[in-house]
Amino acid sequence: MSITILLADDHIVVRQGLRSLLEAQPDFEVIGEAKDGLEAVKQVEALHPGVLVLDLVMPGMSGMEVVRRVHDQTHVIILSMHSNEAYVVEALRSGAYGYVLKDATAGELAQAIRTVVNGQRFLSAPFSEHGIEAYLRRSRTGPLDPYETLTAREREVLVLAANGLSNPEIANRLTISPRTAEIHRANMMHKLDLHTQTDLVRYALRRGLVTLEE
Repeated sequence: MSITILLADDHIVVRQGLRSLLEAQPDFEVIGEAKDGLEAVKQVEALHPGVLVLDLVMPGMSGMEVVRRVHDQTHVIILSMHSNEAYVVEALRSGAYGYVLKDATAGELAQAIRTVVNGQRFLSAPFSEHGIEAYLRRSRTGPLDPYETLTAREREVLVLAANGLSNPEIANRLTISPRTAEIHRANMMHKLDLHTQTDLVRYALRRGLVTLEE
């Protein structure tokens, strides 16, 4: 039975290369591609892939926020150029099953896909499982992250607001009233102790919720 895979990366050459490498495996089937974070979320919901191979740096909505939204629907593998352990920890805390560096071999990525589809974690060779576990334990016992207090709708509003959408535009995107969008925005800003649009954008960038487009 084939393992179905969705590829999400904003560079078409990268997606084409990954598709070619993965489809050479007899048990893999690439069933879709996404060029940005919002499209990745929609594709997961529509196609129900077994595995999502996802870049961290995506236009509009970052890969990290995509993980938070879809980790209960598919097994997510982050494929990234970032080798900082902090990124690995945040990805795993957000619900990713695997973290593979972009300079990994095709064989390592294939191994990662087969590993996570069985419900096991996979980390690229440079990362220490022991070290990551220690980071995760410390993060679990630390003070409550204010982001965790946001509702799902408030997180949506946060991403859209950080991308510069006004309350009426957010309302139109989420099919809610402008007043409701305003309330969600105010509640979100209060919970995160943010006071200006600049504060909001800086917070979203720091958390990897949005990214600066190249």
